[in-house]
Amino acid sequence: MGKIRLRPETGKLQFDFTYQGKRCREQTALPDSPANRRRLEKVLEKIEAKIVLGTFDYADFFPNSPRAAEFARDRAQPASVHADSAADPAPETPLFRDFARQWFEEFAVYWRRTYRETLLSKLNRYLLPRFGDQEVGRIQRAEVLQFRSEIAKSRGRNRSGVLSPKTINDTFGLLSMILSEAANRYEFSNPCAGIKRLKVPRSDIAPFSLDEINQIIESVRADYRDYFIVRFFTGLRSGELHGLQWRYVDFKQRQIRVRQTYTHGAVEYTKTDGAQRDVDLSQPVYEALCRQYHRTAERSDFVFCTRDGTPLDTTNVTQRVWYPLLRYLGLTLRRPYQTRHTAATLWLAAGENPEWIARQMGHTTTEMLFRVYSRYVPNLTRQDGSAFDRFVTHALNGGTTEEDS
Repeated sequence: MGKIRLRPETGKLQFDFTYQGKRCREQTALPDSPANRRRLEKVLEKIEAKIVLGTFDYADFFPNSPRAAEFARDRAQPASVHADSAADPAPETPLFRDFARQWFEEFAVYWRRTYRETLLSKLNRYLLPRFGDQEVGRIQRAEVLQFRSEIAKSRGRNRSGVLSPKTINDTFGLLSMILSEAANRYEFSNPCAGIKRLKVPRSDIAPFSLDEINQIIESVRADYRDYFIVRFFTGLRSGELHGLQWRYVDFKQRQIRVRQTYTHGAVEYTKTDGAQRDVDLSQPVYEALCRQYHRTAERSDFVFCTRDGTPLDTTNVTQRVWYPLLRYLGLTLRRPYQTRHTAATLWLAAGENPEWIARQMGHTTTEMLFRVYSRYVPNLTRQDGSAFDRFVTHALNGGTTEEDS
């Protein structure tokens, strides 16, 4: 696993990681600080993810490094070597079915339960039926490209009736990870290397207006009213809200400490490390939680629960409460996740500090706020140049405006 290290000679931070069995150290111009370390660690995470997927190109990250040219030559060599030795038999390698299961067992310890289940589902549904009886070392590039084309025609759960580009990329990425590890162990070229991922269309968000929120809160059955108040005004995900326990509600500090999630019938760690956060309570949310405390605190550890004290099931809430309510009100059907987008746009519209909003959402930077949400917030940023015009005019007039004169 790579590291971000301080180079004593320069006082600057550097990348230190392994690629194709070689230790790579790349200097940066950034001085050592917690912020710069976090920034470089995120870049390092992307590098290592691409290495695992077999899509890492050294020149994309370090175009001026001598290593970039070195690895470019290394990639070009196997083609000529293969041409000279085309008649040589490929080394004996295990069946994909056997190696994939071994790989899964070895790496499962690094993954959260829900991620393990997702990978296992893709493995059993798509990869084993297609490649299970083939030797990993004999799988060709043309075959993996054909496989991707085949699953692109498979039936999916989206409106088009086929698998989404994201699902196809995730499935193909799993195949690439398995073959990459096999290629390293048995010394053959990963047939997935260098194949670009499909372009994923940008999905639009559809936040609710305050009028729509009021309709929902006023019309929903009484035992779910405070649930939706908390949901609309905190930005919590379904699993985070359903897994919220009273020990993580701090009435004194007026905060919800997001530390776990409830997914597929089990409580576990949050979606990512960044999702661990403290969400400040607005007055409506604080009052809703106070009311909820009197309803459930004595019979359950969970803030929102069933009559038996067990956590709410996401599918049950979605199908039996959420969608029927939207249909009843004549509102456009939207996934419950849109309540999270709604919280973000309301905070921005209210003029809250973007950095504070990012922390509430569990984002590490404000980039997503301005990339995804800004167009839903009128006058968040001016686009007619009038603010700059007033600023410059004020400065050129010696700090006076036309109104002052």
